[in-house]
Amino acid sequence: MPLTPREIEAYRRDGLVIPAGYRVPEETLRRIDSLYRKLLEDNRDHPDFSPDFILGPHLDASGSYGVKGDPAWLGFAQIPEILDMVEQLIGPDFILWGITIFGKPARVGKATPWHQDGDYYPIEPLETLTVWISLDGSTPEQGCMRYIPGSHRDRRVYSHHFEHREDYTLAQIIDDGQVDLESARDVVLERGQISLHDVYLVHGSQANRSDRRRVGLVLRIMPATSFYNHDSGKIKEDAGSPHGYSNRALFLLRGEDRTGRNDFMRGH
Repeated sequence: MPLTPREIEAYRRDGLVIPAGYRVPEETLRRIDSLYRKLLEDNRDHPDFSPDFILGPHLDASGSYGVKGDPAWLGFAQIPEILDMVEQLIGPDFILWGITIFGKPARVGKATPWHQDGDYYPIEPLETLTVWISLDGSTPEQGCMRYIPGSHRDRRVYSHHFEHREDYTLAQIIDDGQVDLESARDVVLERGQISLHDVYLVHGSQANRSDRRRVGLVLRIMPATSFYNHDSGKIKEDAGSPHGYSNRALFLLRGEDRTGRNDFMRGH
């Protein structure tokens, strides 16, 4: 089911929407579960691999954090019903530039500090939509995502600082006093539900202290009116970013590259 007018309005207003009438089919979820178990097994001996934060599972060449992936993951970025919703929000031309898995294992899953994704993306102009697919359901006890409604509206990146901690998935943390953290909302999802959120949205999550894992498959999709600047990504790497932005493979999901500048060969 496509997004309703009320859901589109909620996305524009709050920066995040949970489509009420859609669930990823159970057969697809079982396929994701199977590939996820295989991914953990294939990478379990790599010293840099962490189930909390897995970049590029769709790439069969070793990528960021040493992940050895499988192109089969790309199929989950091509679910027609999800792409229809993406098109409603960012237009008919769009590009997949990243897939991430947030594993958050039971009892030891790490927290993600308050941040904006756009603080470190080499996308010009900065526009991206994130699709979050829940494999296990996501509750406050499991450390579900939390967000600050409306924090995306100014279309600006707030100031951040770096804080490297073993109990965090990310090092970029938004500086104090810029948004009202007391207004935070929980993103509670059932298995198979999805959420979609804006690149400027302030969000984070608590650690998982429950007895249930909280796996989420994340698709990073930008409108094809934006340019993914691989060279700018290299500058970010040289400054210490471990996310491999200079060699990200781009995949045109729908329409055409409206900039004529995006490089669909690099990283493949």
